[in-house]
Amino acid sequence: MQALAQGQIDLEDALRRVVDEVVAALGADRGTLYLVDHARRELVSRIAHLPELAEIRLHLGEGVAGTVAATGRTVTLPEAHGEPSFAPRIDVATGYRTRNLAAVAVRGGEGAVIGVLQVLNKRGGPFGADDVLRLEALAAALGTALAHTSLASQLHPASAQPLAYRFNHLVGESAPMRAVFRQVARAAPTDATVLLRGESGTGKEVVARALHVNSPRGQGPLVKVDCAALPATLVENELFGHERGAFTGADRAATGKVAAADGGTLFLDEVGELPLVVQGKLLRLLQDRTFVRVGGAEAQRVDVRFVCATHRDLEAEVRAGRFRADLYYRIKVVQIGLPPLRDRGPADLDRLIDHFFYEHCRRHRRPDLRLAASARAALHRHAWPGNVRELEHCLESAVVLAEGAEVLIADALSSVESEQSQMIDADHFEPDFRLEIGANARFETPIAPLRAVEQAYLAFVVAQCAGNQSEAARRLGIGRNTLARKLRGLDGD
Repeated sequence: MQALAQGQIDLEDALRRVVDEVVAALGADRGTLYLVDHARRELVSRIAHLPELAEIRLHLGEGVAGTVAATGRTVTLPEAHGEPSFAPRIDVATGYRTRNLAAVAVRGGEGAVIGVLQVLNKRGGPFGADDVLRLEALAAALGTALAHTSLASQLHPASAQPLAYRFNHLVGESAPMRAVFRQVARAAPTDATVLLRGESGTGKEVVARALHVNSPRGQGPLVKVDCAALPATLVENELFGHERGAFTGADRAATGKVAAADGGTLFLDEVGELPLVVQGKLLRLLQDRTFVRVGGAEAQRVDVRFVCATHRDLEAEVRAGRFRADLYYRIKVVQIGLPPLRDRGPADLDRLIDHFFYEHCRRHRRPDLRLAASARAALHRHAWPGNVRELEHCLESAVVLAEGAEVLIADALSSVESEQSQMIDADHFEPDFRLEIGANARFETPIAPLRAVEQAYLAFVVAQCAGNQSEAARRLGIGRNTLARKLRGLDGD
């Protein structure tokens, strides 16, 4: 059950394996895991040995499972039919005859009932006291595991959202996200190279992890290379490693990220930022699964699966000669587009708000903190240009800084407003320096503090690039994230 709380696993698949193990351990014929849907006041079967029906929905208090959910008490029936608590309508609908059963409550981290674990028809006779103790122990372990998944916020008694999930830590039920889930489920079991496309902050790294942990390589390493954060001169060394004596100071050989990913997945984040010279070597790696260390001559073979991500228009980069066409066609075997938060609709935004608010209240030990309706409405009015990442950081800040028992509008939007006030708008930046924009643009400055000069120059270059910070970073020879930090005045002594 430990795997439930780890990584972006397919929760449906993981829970199915848990129920299978419970049925086998107790010698039962069938097993069912019900989860409480607080928004609908129902108990819904999420995993069941139930070929006759897609799902079972019970009102809280209905039948044995509904009774356990409502009271929290364990129920065993040596003979099911004829018992007042037994609801025969499910047997009528399925044609299956329940002879005996045992059902126990599954509790969350705060002790509330979040589900029911039920087993039917023990082979050789009714379920005994030892069976019940074992089932209760398994339910307790399951509850602990579920409390550390992204289901926890949905299973909380205060949840106002109907129960829905697929991959752990991938929250959402909108049509664009359901399409992403379907593509991930199909691509994950394969070794196909995947290209994740979407704006910054849409969750490309989370999806990359889901592809890895739900693949046959899930027990192997997942190694990330942030291509945008590395200077061009260091990317090759970071990827492929180097031999001893390859350059001044290389007093020992070093293993690169490619070798470290052997047997697992190599995640190349912002692959569109790779220098052309490195793109050619990456192409060889993709084609032959071989590479050569910096300063080396011998080709080394490696067994890796590639997942790449970019926010760039790679087709435009190919046309401009900044990205190799042959590499582009190699990495776009399977493409998965991640929608921006603005295209996912208010329901997904609410699910994400609930998820992040719950997680950060728990992480920062503020379990009784509430989110005011006015604050939620303000979050809905914000455009979220930074997408899911911006929303998460905003809610964490609100949880940490809220002074009372309730997060108000000012708390919820304080980090957003602060960040916006710190950002430099390159189109309206007016430093005390002379800027000349044009074909022969010049930047002139009197003697001034170095940091002020640097910040003004960076804004000047961004303006020359029509506000495109990625292009400005490329011309400056620094990472896009580094440029953004410097523009906000966050880098330096």
